[in-house]
Amino acid sequence: MKNQFSKWLSILLPICLGIFLTVYSYNQFSDSQILEIKSYFKNANYFVVIIAVIIAFFGNAARAYRWKYALNHLGYESSFENNFMAVNIGYLLNLSVPKSGEISRALIVKKYNNIPFDKGFGTIVAERIIDMMILLLFMLLAIFLQFDIVKAFILDKIPIKIVVLFCGFSVVLFFFFLWLYFYSKWQFIETIKHKISGLKEGLFSIFKMQNKEYYFLQTALIWLSYLLTFYVASYVIPETSTLSIGAIITSFVVGSIAIAFTNSGFGSYPFLISKMLLFYNIAETAGNAFGWIIWTSQMFLVLFLGLISFIYLPIYNRKKLHN
Repeated sequence: MKNQFSKWLSILLPICLGIFLTVYSYNQFSDSQILEIKSYFKNANYFVVIIAVIIAFFGNAARAYRWKYALNHLGYESSFENNFMAVNIGYLLNLSVPKSGEISRALIVKKYNNIPFDKGFGTIVAERIIDMMILLLFMLLAIFLQFDIVKAFILDKIPIKIVVLFCGFSVVLFFFFLWLYFYSKWQFIETIKHKISGLKEGLFSIFKMQNKEYYFLQTALIWLSYLLTFYVASYVIPETSTLSIGAIITSFVVGSIAIAFTNSGFGSYPFLISKMLLFYNIAETAGNAFGWIIWTSQMFLVLFLGLISFIYLPIYNRKKLHN
C-alpha cells in the first residue's frame, strides 16, 4: 500500500505542479495578451521548428550510439536499433513516471540482449552522471557570460543562509552515508553492497573502456544537438531571433533545469523560459509562446518516436530471431 502511494505521488506531484504553473501563468495575462500569445502560435516559423526537431532526432541517435561503447566494454552486444528504440521508449515513459525511462532501458536490453539489469542500469547511471557534469559546465558558462542576469534571476531570490545550510546539510549527509557504506556491518548495508556490485561495474565502465574518446565524442554531439536545437528554435518568432549567444546559453540552461521540475518540463519549461527572457527585454507573452512552441514540438518527437519504438521493438527482435 505504501509503495503504491509513493508511486502515485511521484506521478501526480509533477503533473499537478505543471498544471499549477500553466494555470498560474495564464491567469496573469489579460484577454488581449492571450490573443497576442495565440498570434505568436499562428504566425510562428514552423519550418524552423521542423529543423529543430530533426536535430533533436539525431541527438537521440547519438545517445543510442554512445550507449554501445559502455555495453561493449562489459562484454555485451546490443544493436543500434535496440538501443535507439530503448532510448525512445525511455523518454516516452519519463513523461508519466519521472526516471522510469532509465529503468525501462535496462529492462529492454536485458530482455532482448540478455544483459544483466544491474550492469545495464549502471551504464545508464554513468550516462546521467556525465550529463549532469556537462550541464554543470553549461551552468558555469552561463554564470561567466551573464553573471548579473543569472544573479538577478536566481541568487537574489534565495537567501544566502538557506544556500549555506542546504550545502552544509548535504555534505554531512553525504559523508554519513559514505561512512555507513564502508564501515557499517549491518546486514541491510551488506545486502545493498551486494546488490550494487553489478551497478558499480556498469557505472565505472566508461572510465575504463578502451574507446572512451569515442564515448565522449558522442557525448559532445548529444549536447551540441541540444544546444543547436534551442538555437535554431529561437528563430521561430522575431522577438527571440536576435538573442545573443550568452542569452541562448543562459536560457538553454534554465530550460534544461525546468525539465527536472515536472514531467519532462510540462508547465515549468515555458514558465521559466518566459521569466528568463524578461531579462532580455522580451515580453512575457512572446517568451511564453516561444517556450510552449519548443516544448510542444519536442514532446511531439518524444511521443512519435516512443510509440513507434514501443510497437516495433518486439517485431524487430522477432524478425532478427527468425533470421
